[in-house]
Amino acid sequence: MGEKLHWWQTRMFVAAMAFAAAVPLLWPDIPPLVDLPGHMGRYRVQLAIGDNPWLNQWYDFRWSLIGNLGIDLLIIPLAPLVGLEWAVKLIVIAIPVLTVTGLLWIAREVHGRIPATALFALPLAYSYPFQFGFVNFALSLALALNLFAWWLRLARQGRLRFRAIVFVPLSCALWVCHTFGWGVLGVLAFSAEMIRQHDRRKGERADGGGRHWLAAWVRAGLGCLPLALPMILMVAWRSGDHVTGQTADWFNWRAKINWVLMVLRDRWMAWDIAGVTLLFVILLKGVRDDRIEYSRNLGLSALFLAAVYLVLPRIVFGSAYADMRLAPYVLAIALIALRPRRGLSLRGSATMAALGLAFFGARLAGTTASYWLYDRSYDEALTALSVIPERARVVSFVGRRCRDDWAYSRLEHVPALLLERRLAYTNDQWSMPGAQQLTARYRAARGFAHDPSQVVTDRRCRGEWWRPVNMALAQFPRTAFDYVWLIRPPAYDPALTRGLTPIWRRGTSVLFRVDDTPAGRTQPLLNGVSSPR
Repeated sequence: MGEKLHWWQTRMFVAAMAFAAAVPLLWPDIPPLVDLPGHMGRYRVQLAIGDNPWLNQWYDFRWSLIGNLGIDLLIIPLAPLVGLEWAVKLIVIAIPVLTVTGLLWIAREVHGRIPATALFALPLAYSYPFQFGFVNFALSLALALNLFAWWLRLARQGRLRFRAIVFVPLSCALWVCHTFGWGVLGVLAFSAEMIRQHDRRKGERADGGGRHWLAAWVRAGLGCLPLALPMILMVAWRSGDHVTGQTADWFNWRAKINWVLMVLRDRWMAWDIAGVTLLFVILLKGVRDDRIEYSRNLGLSALFLAAVYLVLPRIVFGSAYADMRLAPYVLAIALIALRPRRGLSLRGSATMAALGLAFFGARLAGTTASYWLYDRSYDEALTALSVIPERARVVSFVGRRCRDDWAYSRLEHVPALLLERRLAYTNDQWSMPGAQQLTARYRAARGFAHDPSQVVTDRRCRGEWWRPVNMALAQFPRTAFDYVWLIRPPAYDPALTRGLTPIWRRGTSVLFRVDDTPAGRTQPLLNGVSSPR
């Protein structure tokens, strides 16, 4: 430990990597994550429903103790200080920053120094679950990584009693942020404690073998008891009468393979697949290259997480893509488990670090460009808000294809920004009692009250609830809405828009006012925009 630190092992380097992780999110006003605008609509209802009673006609918002409240709680003190959108942006920026610091801190605690190979794990701070907008989940995993690093540090310092005390409230807080983060922390802590207990007592027993590992297993379980209190919270949450949401789609092996290939999925398929390929090349070097080895500690943690990933179903408590969310973190832990053997020269380590840094920089540059393009599409769509008055009732139809294109438009929940900025009704909010605080109760909207009624396609998609656009236009209850917002829809029958007055248009996107004037009276567009009534 007395040797001089190399450039990638210093605190200044860690700080620089943390700052670099924030760069892609600095420009966009709204972080272009698929589900995030929908969450922002819920946050606005949470903050405004007490002063705007008409929201009670559309939404039911009730606080309850559930394992999915991370940003929902953080915006309460932040939004009055900087505004809701800036509060959300700052919290979202913190997620990749904390993910990077957590990974590097864990590597430092386990290896004594940050190994050069750990830099290859850093692009996973912008993994597919984060891109999808699972922000409470991603925040909880970022916090879990840092808490695990602290768990390791306290064990290294012999402060086990203090660790046992402080991690009781910390584990509960992490569970409230998102259940997944608490679960991952438990798996990581248990595997690390197994190794610690095994190594501490390996000379104390003569029998060795399986009995020795069994004793380490039992002691590790006892050592992790300070993390167990959220189990009671979990039982209380899921046993409520109002709770819905199924757990289904077990052992979908094709999907699990795809999730692994998609861990870096963003916009350009070839670029993203090339990045994943490089990660697997680095992991393979740990097996075949005698100059690189895996840490027993983090290697076991990666194996445990991989086992959980294989067993986890795709849908848990009604939340889809449960197993997909874990895949990047299995790879990240496996990557930081790698370290150079003592025989590797300084030049070899420095070359590996430079390659890892170049890979991280290239991925950040690609993500920054991608987010700039997504931000332009958001800005274009949101010009429609200038002609929609407060308290309007808007049914939105966002086009997509049945086939899962690699690059999402990320517009599926942009209509929720009407709710966030105009306190208008939108039909894209999730409505699963017990999974979150908000449910839709606007009965006049009938089957167009909540997600996924805002998604439309050109044809019926097998296994999906999405409506073909012609069906949606024909069936939505016109008396329940003031406006119809089509966002990049598929081709549709213009006859189905009779009685709707276009008041805004950008490309194929168009905003209609539900016309309650005599038949045939319309208000023409002026420069693509018409004033609202």
